[in-house]
Amino acid sequence: MRKSFKQVFALILLSCLITLSPLSFAQNKILTVEDAVTRGHGRLSPQKLSQLNWIPGTNVYYFVSRKDEKEILFREDALKKTKAEAVVSIEELNRQLNALKSPNDNMPRFPIVEWENDHFFRFRNGDSVYSFNTAENKLALRNSLSSKNPELAQNEEFSPEKGYAAFTKDNNLFISMGSVSPIQVTFDTDPAIVNGQAVHRNEFGITKGIFWSPKGSYVAFYRMDQTMVTDYPLVDIKEHPAKLTNIKYPMAGMKSHEVTIGIYNIASGKTIFLETGEPKDQYLTNVTWSPDEKNIYVAHLNRDQNFMQMVKYDALTGKKLKTLFEEKDSKYVEPLNGPIFIKNSNRFLWLSRRDGWNHLYLYDTEGSLIKQLTKGEWEITDFNGFDLENKNALITSTQDGVLERHVYKVNLETGKSKKLTEARGTHEIRLNSSGQYMLDNFSSTNTPSVFEVLDAEGKAVKEILRAPNPLKDYKLGEMRLFSIKAESGEDLYCRMILPADFDSTKKYPVLVYVYGGPHSQLVTDSWLGGANLWLNYMAEKGYIVFTLDNRGTSNRGMKFEQQTFRHLGTVEIEDQLTGIKYLKSLPYTDQNRIGVFGWSFGGFMATSLMTRASDVFKVGVAGGPVIDWSYYEIMYGERYMDTPESNPAGYKESSLLNYVGNLKGKLLLIHGTVDPTVVCQNSLLFVQKAVSLGIPLDYFPYPGHEHGVVGNDSIHLYEKISSYFNDNLKNCSTEISAMK
Repeated sequence: MRKSFKQVFALILLSCLITLSPLSFAQNKILTVEDAVTRGHGRLSPQKLSQLNWIPGTNVYYFVSRKDEKEILFREDALKKTKAEAVVSIEELNRQLNALKSPNDNMPRFPIVEWENDHFFRFRNGDSVYSFNTAENKLALRNSLSSKNPELAQNEEFSPEKGYAAFTKDNNLFISMGSVSPIQVTFDTDPAIVNGQAVHRNEFGITKGIFWSPKGSYVAFYRMDQTMVTDYPLVDIKEHPAKLTNIKYPMAGMKSHEVTIGIYNIASGKTIFLETGEPKDQYLTNVTWSPDEKNIYVAHLNRDQNFMQMVKYDALTGKKLKTLFEEKDSKYVEPLNGPIFIKNSNRFLWLSRRDGWNHLYLYDTEGSLIKQLTKGEWEITDFNGFDLENKNALITSTQDGVLERHVYKVNLETGKSKKLTEARGTHEIRLNSSGQYMLDNFSSTNTPSVFEVLDAEGKAVKEILRAPNPLKDYKLGEMRLFSIKAESGEDLYCRMILPADFDSTKKYPVLVYVYGGPHSQLVTDSWLGGANLWLNYMAEKGYIVFTLDNRGTSNRGMKFEQQTFRHLGTVEIEDQLTGIKYLKSLPYTDQNRIGVFGWSFGGFMATSLMTRASDVFKVGVAGGPVIDWSYYEIMYGERYMDTPESNPAGYKESSLLNYVGNLKGKLLLIHGTVDPTVVCQNSLLFVQKAVSLGIPLDYFPYPGHEHGVVGNDSIHLYEKISSYFNDNLKNCSTEISAMK
C-alpha cells in the first residue's frame, strides 16, 4: 500500500457518535433468531403510530393504534391539549361491511386509509373502494373495481378531487367513476404489452404507472411494449408437473423495452399519446402535470444514461412544445424527481446533482434558470414541501454530517436556509397542507423514536409519543459509530457492535455485514445505528459485527459515488479491506476468523470478498448475489457498468466466475428459485464453475421465493445463516490456508 498503516488507519473518533449503547447495562434476556427476524419488526422494534399523517386541509393528524386489543383509527388536533379521539374500530367497519352485504371478506387488520377531507376517508377492500363519513359514522360503497374480468384490480390510483379510481387488470387500464361498471381505457391483448404499471424496472424514481391530473380531468399512464425483449424462464414447482412462467428480463447489452405515455380525457373518453419520438429505447421518467392541467412534463434519458432532456408537452394534443433544459455527465445522469411547482407561480424547483451534490434549482415554466437555490458539499435527501406563503421550501439534508438528517427551510428568493430540527440524529417529517406544522419522527443511537408536532420554525408544539426502549430487558453489547480513512483519503463511516460480555483481553471472531452498492447507506445516527436486530443477535452470540459504507454508496456526492463506474466491485473491495486492516489492528479481533454476509449487491460483495480477498475471509454467506453483471438488467447494470460491448474489460474484471478458483474458505450461496430481480442463473453459474474446478461450495435454494425470503421461511433462513457461521467460524479456529 502507498501510505503507511498509521496514516491510512488513523481513526477519526466522532466524539458524539462513539456510542455506549444504553442496551449494554443490566439486562438479562437473550435474543432468539425469531426475536431478531420477526419481532425485530414487531414488538421488539420501537413503538410506532401506524399510518400517522395529516388530514388534508386541517391541523389534525390521524393514526391507527390498538386499544383493548382492538385496532382503532384515531385523530387528534395538533393545537389542542385534548386526547386523541377514536374515529372508528376495525370491528365497526366490518359490521357495516356485512350490513352492506359486501361480497368481500371481513378485514383482519385496519385497512390503509386516505382522507379526502375532515369528514371522509376511503379505503379498499377486495375489489371495492368504500367511503366512511365520520360525521354520520356511516360506510358507503364508493367505487367498484369489478368488471367482467375476474382478476383482482391492481395499481389503483385515486384522483385528488373527484375520488375516481384508475387501476389495472390483465395489463390494461380501467377507470371507475362510481358504483357502475368501470370504463376500460386500453385494450391490449398481448401479455407483453403493459399499461398503467411502473416501467423501466422501477429505476429513475419510478414507483407507479398512473398519473392523475391535479383536478382529475385526465389520467396519464405508461404503456410498455416488451414484445422485443427476450423471455426469461422461471419455474413454479408447486404445480404438478412444474409449470414454466416466462418473464421479460432485459439483460445488459440486449434489446430493451419501448415505453410511451398515454393521456385519457375523462370528458371526451378519448386517449392520445405524447409524441415522445425516437429512439424508442429511451427512458421516460419524472412524469409531472402542470397545476393548470394544460401541460405535462417528462424527463427523457438516453439509453447510455448520460444525457437528459426535460420536455414540456401539450396535454390535449400530445405535441412536444419545448425542451426546457438538458443535463449531461461523462458517467451518468439519474433524474429521480419531477418538477416541483410553486403554487400561484410560473416557477418550479428542480433537484439535480449537476454540480456534484443534490441541490435545488429554480426555473420558470419556459425553462429559464433563475438561480441555484442551495449549494455546498452536502445533499438534499428529501423535499418536504412549502411553508404557508410559499416563500420557503422545506428540505431534509446532510448539512450536519452524512450520518444525520435534519430539516431546513430555504428562502426561494435569497437561497438562505435555517435549521428547524435540533436534536442530534435522524429526523423524518410530514408537512401538513398549509405548511404551518409538521409531524417529526425522530430517532438516534440512544433514542428509539419520538413523534412530535413542530411549527414552521421547528418549535415543538406537542409531543405525540415517546417510545420506550423495547430492548431494555435484553443483554446486548456496545455499539460504536466512527470513521476511518480510505486509501483515497475520504472518510469511511463504520459501525461496530461488540459482544454483550465483551472482554478486551479475549479474541473474538468478526462478522462483516456488507451491502456497499448504490442507493444505500447502512451506517446512520438512528436507532441501533441503522443495524437490524439480527446483527445484534450475532454480537450477542460472541461476534464482533462490523459494517462499513464504502465508496459507491449514497449521500456523499457524485465523486464518492461514481468512483465505482465501469468496474463494480473493485474500489468497494479496497475500502472493505481498509476496514479489515483497521479491525486487525485491534487486539481483541481474531484475524483467522473473519466472515462476511450480504444480500443482493451485498451478496455480490460477499462473494467478491471471498474470492478476490480469499486470504482474508474464512466464511461467507451470499444471498441473491449478482455473479456476472452481464446477467443483470439493463437500466441498473448499464448505468454503473455501460454495456458489455463497450466495457468488456470492466465486465471481465467484475465477473466472479473468473475468481471461483481462488476460493479457499467456506461459502454458502442462497437464492430464491423464482427471483425476478437477480435471476438465480447467476449463482447457478458460480456453482457450475466450482464443480468443474473441484472447488467445495455450499448452496441452498428457497423454492417459490423471489429476491427476498419472506414470511415464516425467513426464520429458517436466518437460522441457516447463523448456524453456518457458528459451525464454520465461531466454533472453528482452523486457519484459512489449511482449508484448501
